[in-house]
Amino acid sequence: MFEAIEFGPVIIWMRMVFLLLAVWMSTEFFLRLAGSASLSIQSVKDNAKWHLIAFLAMGRLLAIVGNYQSYLKNFLRIFIVWDGEFSFLGGAIGIAMVLFWSTRNQRATFLQWLDVLLPATTFGLAFDWIGMFLAAQSYGKPTNGSFGIVMDSFNVRYSVPIHPVQLYYALFYFALTFGLLLIRKHSKRAGAETLLGIIVASLTVFLLEFLRGDFGIPVFAMLTDFIFLGSLFGSLGVLALIEQRLSERSNLIYGACVAVLTIAYVLSRSWIDLPQYQLRFSQVLAILALLSTVVYVVVHRRKYPHL
Repeated sequence: MFEAIEFGPVIIWMRMVFLLLAVWMSTEFFLRLAGSASLSIQSVKDNAKWHLIAFLAMGRLLAIVGNYQSYLKNFLRIFIVWDGEFSFLGGAIGIAMVLFWSTRNQRATFLQWLDVLLPATTFGLAFDWIGMFLAAQSYGKPTNGSFGIVMDSFNVRYSVPIHPVQLYYALFYFALTFGLLLIRKHSKRAGAETLLGIIVASLTVFLLEFLRGDFGIPVFAMLTDFIFLGSLFGSLGVLALIEQRLSERSNLIYGACVAVLTIAYVLSRSWIDLPQYQLRFSQVLAILALLSTVVYVVVHRRKYPHL
């Protein structure tokens, strides 16, 4: 693997090179898309400090969560920010959080900004996954296929051919970026890129994560968990749609019923005798992203029928 290039006493880590390339390329892409969509680039510049802080903080936080076992063994490592552990996706989530806060009083809605942020994020993720491939991070499971590769790195626990899952992700995100641009060209409503992009990305990530061979956060889920999550997000979407038609008391009763049913399910879950499936934490996040995006886009379109 090409984890680093040495020039005398200087070591250039390829993971960091492609991470910086991802940040640069996605930022340029984001600003160009925002300008073509007639969104206020000045507002981005005015909040540049907060965008940077959120990008660094959330990128570092998600990387720590994804590799929590190493940090539990050495808690002080959290403060060693130059160890190279950073999540580009976490940084993009941080940017989205700032955009959500800053667009509350703008003419353009948060969903319109998401339509711009998502293609820029997928474009950057493609470069980020190439960097992880060169650094032998987030590697795949063993395979007998002709496309398997042997990663000669102390980071990889397999000495046999494994899935180059990082390249699968890189190719997918390049293709998704191109697809989102086509959707952007022909869509007439806000949210088309976000809705279709998140649906495709969530389903693909859910499937590709089964090919991952590195250690991750295990989550054990049953079929009823997915049914419950779908029902929960669906009820929240219904509440958002009819909120203005209900009195304050009715809203409180509706919310209380949802909360009681949620608590009841969590408490009774251990008594349900159904087979459990081991998933990765990223797969659960993909499911949550899919459900929340569908609800948000539907509610947004009902609220802003002219967009």
